[in-house]
Amino acid sequence: ATVVACLLCLFAATGKGEGEVSRIAFGSCLNQNLAAPIWEAVVAADPQLWVWLGDNIYGDTDDPQVLGAAYGKVKRDAGYARLLGGARALGTWDDHDFGKNNGGREWGGKAAAKAALLDFLDEPADSPRRDREGVYASYAFGAGDRRVKLLLVDVRWFRDVPGEAGGDLFGPAQREWIRRELSDGPAALTIVASGTQVIPENHRYEKWAQFPEARRWFFEQLAEAGVGATLLLSGDRHIGEFSQLELPGLERPVFEATSSSLTHSWKAFPGEPNRHRVGEVVTQNNFGLLEIDWEARVYRVSLRGEDGATLLERELPL
Repeated sequence: ATVVACLLCLFAATGKGEGEVSRIAFGSCLNQNLAAPIWEAVVAADPQLWVWLGDNIYGDTDDPQVLGAAYGKVKRDAGYARLLGGARALGTWDDHDFGKNNGGREWGGKAAAKAALLDFLDEPADSPRRDREGVYASYAFGAGDRRVKLLLVDVRWFRDVPGEAGGDLFGPAQREWIRRELSDGPAALTIVASGTQVIPENHRYEKWAQFPEARRWFFEQLAEAGVGATLLLSGDRHIGEFSQLELPGLERPVFEATSSSLTHSWKAFPGEPNRHRVGEVVTQNNFGLLEIDWEARVYRVSLRGEDGATLLERELPL
């Protein structure tokens, strides 16, 4: 067990390779006090990895016991337990599991929230994530032309007040980490997971576009690193949608899949503009599924409902 813990710690610290992956499920916004029948569909999709995209619980507190109890409810859910029987869970956070609605670097309860999240994810006691500020982490799966790189970014711990001139999302240490990880050798697919949306600009809710300098800097890093096929994953919105953005210096557009909510989606969604949207908006409970066809050199991203039905799907080249 000690050896396994040390290896997992090393993977989290360095992004060095683990086994090949072809099926990754993801989702966000789970209220621990509501029923979550969607886990049955997630289990049926047979993913190798499950990626939490934030609001993994609704804690909104700095009390470690309250946070721990909320995470405990999720872990005791029979459906989630079955998922963990066949898939590894990774993840980042958003505001409600961070402990403060729309919170950022000013939040005094973030250390307690971080410890609770990492305990929930079974992060080893000697993991670098335990010692450094924030919850960002990277993982690499497979090798050669079947290598997948996953970056879990933290857009809460270091975040300035939205709208401030020059406001930052990342902080100096995480910026250096992002730059280093994106330049860490070629990958067939680079996945970047964020609690809030990266590409959309038009809606009035939280988004990277509230920090234009930081968002522009991140896109510049993608171009400078020449990452190739890039998939962004996000949550938060209680709707599901796809967005796409062409960037100078990149051969193909960057694609974003937003999956939200697992338990309480915005069923009365009135509509909103998103000039980067691809397809329709999903307003029922949903999770995301990434399926990689290594032989055909394509990947499919879909949003699926509680019954497992495909609600939105897109196929893209590696």
